Amino acid sequence: MPSRRDFLQQGMRLSALGAVAPILVTNANAAQQAAPADLTPPPDLFDAQLLDLDFWVKPRTLSVTRPQSGERARLLYWKDGEVIDSAYQELCHLLRDVNGRATAPIDPKLLEMLWGTQAFIARYGMEQPLEILSGYRTPASNARLQEQGIPAARKSLHMSGKAADIRIASLTEEVLGGLIRSFGQGGVGYYYRSGPKGGWIHADTGLNRTWKG
Repeated sequence: MPSRRDFLQQGMRLSALGAVAPILVTNANAAQQAAPADLTPPPDLFDAQLLDLDFWVKPRTLSVTRPQSGERARLLYWKDGEVIDSAYQELCHLLRDVNGRATAPIDPKLLEMLWGTQAFIARYGMEQPLEILSGYRTPASNARLQEQGIPAARKSLHMSGKAADIRIASLTEEVLGGLIRSFGQGGVGYYYRSGPKGGWIHADTGLNRTWKG
């Protein structure tokens, strides 16, 4: 299990996100000029390249639920260019391996991606929390999923705290995945499923790539 020092070191990395975030909007200028002032495109046109730098320097609050454990939280984890360590640790706990009962530091870039997704759709009046279906996984939990025939890569980034499977109730897989993909910060997997809740989106901070499962 990671020590408090591990969490603090990861928290220090998170505090530097004010410098990292502009990477996400490198190509935003042209899109900004073309965007309408009232920011009212239909959901199927969501595109993170419409964002400006002011978006990335405002306080960051994540609202998440874990259906598997019944937990929910709304946490202000970053403000004035600094991480709030207690909130970061709580987010790491919320994204833990529930079955394996293990917690690990979560990649700050992943938290930024999740926050950016939620904050972006909030501009259009959508305030639903992010459903975290899977965050960190121990190697044993990952192997168990493979044995059960559940999609899980042998070298899954879930095992290093760099991936999450998520869902937002008001967005289809295509729209949510397209929005996350527009950040250009990692892999996006589309998992389509029938049923009242539908499928989910895998988001990670590895190489830029997409797939359907």
